[in-house]
Amino acid sequence: MEIADIRRRNAQKIVDELTLSAAARRFDLPTRQLLDMLQGRKSFGEKIARRMEANFYPEHLPGWLDQLQDSILDEDATIAAAPAAMKTAGDIRIQQYETGGSMGHGIVLADQPGVIKQWTVSEKWLHMNVQRITSAKNLAIVTGFGPSMQPLFNPGDPLLVDRGVKVVDTDGVYFFRVGTEGFVKQLQRIPTINGLVVRAKSYNPLYDPFDIVDGMDFEVFARVVKIWKGEEF
Repeated sequence: MEIADIRRRNAQKIVDELTLSAAARRFDLPTRQLLDMLQGRKSFGEKIARRMEANFYPEHLPGWLDQLQDSILDEDATIAAAPAAMKTAGDIRIQQYETGGSMGHGIVLADQPGVIKQWTVSEKWLHMNVQRITSAKNLAIVTGFGPSMQPLFNPGDPLLVDRGVKVVDTDGVYFFRVGTEGFVKQLQRIPTINGLVVRAKSYNPLYDPFDIVDGMDFEVFARVVKIWKGEEF
């Protein structure tokens, strides 16, 4: 069996267990590219295999896609050491999403009243309270900013985001940028005669929706998976 065939077989096992879109997010690949690789329409070379391995299981040694695997998905590895979510004596440390130099440019988050720098939670808490994520290592905290999403959340409220989601493949609340301005908005996929339009919508009716179209400097940072809304008593 050729090495590319072994890689395809292993990747297909992951797709079979996670779904194509979830596996593509974990590999940090466009869904179409992963499908083309599995079906042999695109090459499955050394460089792409090593990058996929590093994205899927950063804590594993390179080369595991090149060996026939009976079982690939490792439950323990979803709660492994990584900058965004680290395991320490059974706890998970979830760090602040950095919006400065680590992205290559500063992102403006308007009206943010300070930041939440990190949480430390137990594995049980994570399992019981946070579902449908690409991996625990991809979790980060964004501190709520601006009034546009009230009453869903307020400035200063904690938002748990999944950094493994880099494309808008389903409707939901996303953390993204347009140019150098950061946003948290409901993104809705709308089919039109000219193709798919992504519409950014606020919960606060005082803010108008806007469309994200080809040519805009648009980047998805993460999908919001959990929101805690603060109330004064």
